[in-house]
Amino acid sequence: MVDDGSKKGLPPSSSQPGALPPLDFMDVVSPALQVGSLTGISGLLFGAVSGVIRSTTPTLFALASGLQWFTLGSTFYATRTIVLRELHADTGESARKISASAIAGGVSGGIGGLLRSRRNVLPGTLIFATFGALGQAAYNYADSREGRKEGEGEKGGWLDSRWSPVKALSDEEYGKILEERLLKIEAEIALVDESIREVKKEAAATTAPPTAVATKTDGKK
Repeated sequence: MVDDGSKKGLPPSSSQPGALPPLDFMDVVSPALQVGSLTGISGLLFGAVSGVIRSTTPTLFALASGLQWFTLGSTFYATRTIVLRELHADTGESARKISASAIAGGVSGGIGGLLRSRRNVLPGTLIFATFGALGQAAYNYADSREGRKEGEGEKGGWLDSRWSPVKALSDEEYGKILEERLLKIEAEIALVDESIREVKKEAAATTAPPTAVATKTDGKK
């Protein structure tokens, strides 16, 4: 009886092994708004330029383009963050990111198409979902190649490329180069010493005749 009463007083345990804590609302909204602001500014500038080129009202065109780009950027980031969290357990890292980017692209493309007209919802969903999946797959491939190259970075990295003007040297190669340079320096020093000896001989030869003449004149006296 005592045990039953104590169990009734405790809140039900909803935590499971491996379960993640609940996602904070601001952790999704705040970064999504930042990304949307950047894409919105880009869309605003693009719309202004396009409006001037098309000879339409550039202000309205820029505002509409900025709103669409803001919606695409913020919706894509928020959806991708939520989907990545939900797919954390049962899928691999690469497949999880591709799926999340495809779903986020489809959602953002559908909403962006809805801003234009209802008939653009399905094409926008399919196109942006395809772009999201292909873009994430290309990024994963490039990231995996970069990760494989990190292990080779200590051995030379880009220095090992045949197009690089600089070559990474091993300790033995570097030692041989130092020995060759040392031999060249010793040879140059020997040449300099020989030149100094020749200069001294020439100097001695030029100073010898006056002394000989002086001795002859002293003998005549």
